[in-house]
Amino acid sequence: MRWAIRRSDDSSPGTDADVAASEAAQGPQPPSHPLVHVVDDIPELGSDTRPVLVHALDGFLSAGSAPRLAAEHLGGTGARVVASFDIDALYDYRARRPGLVFDQDHYSGYEGPRLTVRLLEDRGGLPYLLLAGPEPDFGWEQFAAAVRALVERFGVELTVGMGAVPMGVPHTRPTMITAHATRKDLIDRPNVWKGQLMVPASAQSMLEFRLGQWGHDAMGYVAHVPHYLSQVEFPAAAVALVEAVTARTGLDIDVEPLRDAAAASVLEIDKQISDQDGAEVLAGLEQQYDSFTQGAGDSLLAEGGPLPSADELGRQVEQFLAGLDRRDDRD
Repeated sequence: MRWAIRRSDDSSPGTDADVAASEAAQGPQPPSHPLVHVVDDIPELGSDTRPVLVHALDGFLSAGSAPRLAAEHLGGTGARVVASFDIDALYDYRARRPGLVFDQDHYSGYEGPRLTVRLLEDRGGLPYLLLAGPEPDFGWEQFAAAVRALVERFGVELTVGMGAVPMGVPHTRPTMITAHATRKDLIDRPNVWKGQLMVPASAQSMLEFRLGQWGHDAMGYVAHVPHYLSQVEFPAAAVALVEAVTARTGLDIDVEPLRDAAAASVLEIDKQISDQDGAEVLAGLEQQYDSFTQGAGDSLLAEGGPLPSADELGRQVEQFLAGLDRRDDRD
């Protein structure tokens, strides 16, 4: 048997020269990242459409479940998935164990965590993207790089995050929103914070920071949730987040169903507080809020006045949550 000797200038099929020529003929490939799988391209976007990417991650910035409620209202569980992240590389299963259905003598169901990007349309037919799921526990830098690849692949014009934090505010007043962005001219409302603060990082806040460094516009809104409601659903904060996003992006989203849920929730909260003699504590929080919004102070702690102590607030939180648990058991 004779072996064919291939010269270094051989340009027959299969050589490096062929591969390079083929890649050149195909043109530049869309940005990609091994951490995210693009399930479906989006021909609906067209070459002249630059969508908004809204993200709501369930984790650190999730007081009152407001981001999750907002994402669910936008349709984040039923819309078409266009990209899916490698959740095993990002999620700590032992820290946040998913549920597994046990049926008498066997396991009958399991729904693991998912971090996906879905394609949605507003009432006017304008397409936009929603990134929703658990906040990554690991690999924040790789997660940010993967989102960057999607931003560049889909031609995203603006990335907008939704978050929520517990604050010393009452549920009887409008939900405050803090806005932040990679450029000052993206911010569309005054902020309550003055000066510089050191805050704990989150995957979504670091994502915004990195996108700005990479030259992409990114911003976010954080709703202030009453601290005594941080562990239960508070739809009013979700309403505030969706309204902030629509006002900034121009998306036409029907918020009425979410407003109805918020109104019903407030009635239930009022009843719980009345049953537990919480009027005095609530009045103190209202005084804080009113003093701050009227310019009486530079923080959410108003000067003077009979404000509740930390112990009083803590006891009220425990009583309130216990009351909700008892009502859920009856229902």
